[in-house]
Amino acid sequence: MRVVAAVVALMLTMAVPSSSVELTGTWILEAADDLHPDGTRTPGYGAKPEGLLMIDAQGRYSLQIFRSEPTSFAGGDKRKGTAQEYAAAVLGMSSHFGTCEVDAAGKTLTFRIDRASYPNWNGTAQRRPYELDGDVLSYRVPPTPDGTVPISVWRRVR
Repeated sequence: MRVVAAVVALMLTMAVPSSSVELTGTWILEAADDLHPDGTRTPGYGAKPEGLLMIDAQGRYSLQIFRSEPTSFAGGDKRKGTAQEYAAAVLGMSSHFGTCEVDAAGKTLTFRIDRASYPNWNGTAQRRPYELDGDVLSYRVPPTPDGTVPISVWRRVR
């Protein structure tokens, strides 16, 4: 009986990625800031962006971030927007899903992105240093071409 229990425990450990241990759950966005090369920090999606990050026990995740001051399409039809409306819509949100892995010892979170609102991220893996302080998770996104580092801060929903 002990052997069966040990085998089952080993199988469960192998099947569940480390992300389920430390970061499983639902997280609400608290901040989405930009850290600029000169050291200044500004809100990247407005003063009070909204977002949701969900990570399940198998390491699957879904993440959405939206600008706090969204702009509507004047014509009421997203298929007939202007170039400015499309640009505002694309730049006013970030969304992706896939699987994630956590290296708790190295304090890194790796998103293996299946699909993203920014198509260049489709099929990529992004490793992000993170900090977990109680129910507050923060991580840094890879720098943009101008050297700006986006920082996301999330609070666990209990």
